[in-house]
Amino acid sequence: MSGTESVSAVYSYTAPSALRRADGSGELALATSGGVTEAGPALHPYFYSGFLSEPGPGALGMLAVAAIARARYFDASRPAFVDPVVTSNVDTLRFESFSGCCGVHARLDLRPDALDGRPAASGTTNVDFNPPMRAALAAAAATGSPILLKVGDDEVTAVTETASVTERRVTLPARWVKGFGEVQALAQAMRPVAELTGPEASRFLSAAPRGARRPLWARQAGRTLALGATPRPGAACLAAPERLAELHPLLRFATRLRVYAPPADATGLPAPSAWELTFGTARLTLTLSPEKHRGFSGEGALLSGLAADADTDADLLAALLPWDARLDPARLCAITGLSPERTGASLSRLAASGGVGYDLGEQSFFHRELPFTVAGKDHPRLRDARTLVAEGKVTLTPAGAIVGGAAGGADADEDDAPASGGHRVTFASPRDFCTCPWWGRHQGTRGPCKHVLAARMAARAKVVA
Repeated sequence: MSGTESVSAVYSYTAPSALRRADGSGELALATSGGVTEAGPALHPYFYSGFLSEPGPGALGMLAVAAIARARYFDASRPAFVDPVVTSNVDTLRFESFSGCCGVHARLDLRPDALDGRPAASGTTNVDFNPPMRAALAAAAATGSPILLKVGDDEVTAVTETASVTERRVTLPARWVKGFGEVQALAQAMRPVAELTGPEASRFLSAAPRGARRPLWARQAGRTLALGATPRPGAACLAAPERLAELHPLLRFATRLRVYAPPADATGLPAPSAWELTFGTARLTLTLSPEKHRGFSGEGALLSGLAADADTDADLLAALLPWDARLDPARLCAITGLSPERTGASLSRLAASGGVGYDLGEQSFFHRELPFTVAGKDHPRLRDARTLVAEGKVTLTPAGAIVGGAAGGADADEDDAPASGGHRVTFASPRDFCTCPWWGRHQGTRGPCKHVLAARMAARAKVVA
């Protein structure tokens, strides 16, 4: 699946989303397109109707997610996707989007205390965020007047050929689907590294530099964050701080900013980070790619799990996967009878199609099924690794393997021909090592190279045999 693949999708709404005024309060009706519910596919699923406990912050959070969907922080030629995805998980509503360049992922969590009742159903769909609705939502956020949120239209029980339907054709990049899987995989390696109060968060973000050419590193320094040019233990990579701009309108309501990052290591290579702002009863998380020019779709964090060929296990897990607000891997093992390793590989397979997400604040998975599909091919590294194994170019050793080169491939270099005897792979923790030039540049920070993948496949096949 290349980064330039895209498909044309048509979203059909029974009516445009709108904020209607009645008796001094706003009725925010978010129109839904096709989606998936507990009962299966639905043309216009209905998930929730109730008041927001804090309408001002809630409205601003939805606007932030919609703004990310329209933003391009790098490469203005990339199409922007304008309709966020909403997932209903028993007692929580989650709004998600990617920037047009796929380098920023946004998720707004409206937890139970943000809603005056439980969602009527669980599932996932697209919601219409048209310009008039965004303008009305901004006005409602400014006044803080009550908002009755309706996700889906409970008055529509059937769609006929005579029904009024608003259609919008959009270009859906394949990399957007891949990005959903990569973000959750990268998030699993992150841990909290810093926390600021609302006022300190406002001061830090207001003073953060813009247009920095190289990624900066943020670490806790008393009650604030200190920025440096090199990583230190406990630091989070902050590439292009201007990508956090959509947090600014929410800062007046903020009570906490928590920063998540994977362990900073001696390589000093850029890494992803997540910035979770709690404002009142809502929570907005922005996950940033390691560098401004890098989209999440090419990070390769899912490759190790995908190499396990867990299609059958994934089908079983998908059939039994509940729509709970929090999914516990240990419980999934119990209900499926799969081992932790096979459950993890199955989750990777489902994540590759957007079937599960990961909530950093809860440190748990959640079920989502994207309301669109993009038919794609295997990741080039995965495809090349399978070719290496099929051609018998992997020789296992006590510590790893010797792997011959494969012609071409997305990760090939001019000097990627195998060294004398092939590239040497060493199995190690936390990352396997390879002598190929691609691994030398990225040192495992963009997922395993094709040689490591091939070595792991061959080792797994030997154990099974």
